[in-house]
Amino acid sequence: MTTRWAALASITVLLTGCASFVAPTYSPDYPSIDRLKASQLGKVSVGVFQPRSAEAPVNRITLRGAAFAPASGTFAEYLENAIRSDLTELRVLDPNAGTRIDATLLKNDIDVSGINTGEGFMDVKLTVSKGGKAVHEKVYSARTQFESSLAAAVAVPKGQSEYPRLVRTLLQTIYADPAFIAAVQP
Repeated sequence: MTTRWAALASITVLLTGCASFVAPTYSPDYPSIDRLKASQLGKVSVGVFQPRSAEAPVNRITLRGAAFAPASGTFAEYLENAIRSDLTELRVLDPNAGTRIDATLLKNDIDVSGINTGEGFMDVKLTVSKGGKAVHEKVYSARTQFESSLAAAVAVPKGQSEYPRLVRTLLQTIYADPAFIAAVQP
């Protein structure tokens, strides 16, 4: 029985190695947004989120050999679009604002190699500038864990569905930082 299970798992891994998976669409964390609303933020623009190259290591994720990518663009752009979405929900996004957020994605991975547990990792260097001068610069990190499986047919889709949660966890950390809030207030 164990040999059959191992053979089935091997075949599943080989078959998913040929597949490509797309990151689900980000959806805002409304409790975090509601807390930010109470902080009375000023207007904010979103600058450039790096790296833009799809070949950059942080923009290339595989889930047990299967390619994993956003529906369009790179993971840096996925994060940029998530922040834009949140700032739009807050009604503070303004492309002409003097306060600007830029970021560099330093680490970005979903690991589904575990037998029972998967993990997500993300580190981002975030800069808030006012009038072209940096007023806040910090590396923010997010780590998530989720139930996974030895079977790739379970682990890979689970890792895929967990990516937006990793991004939300990172953004919750940023939005809860008093230094970030002070930097984006008028």
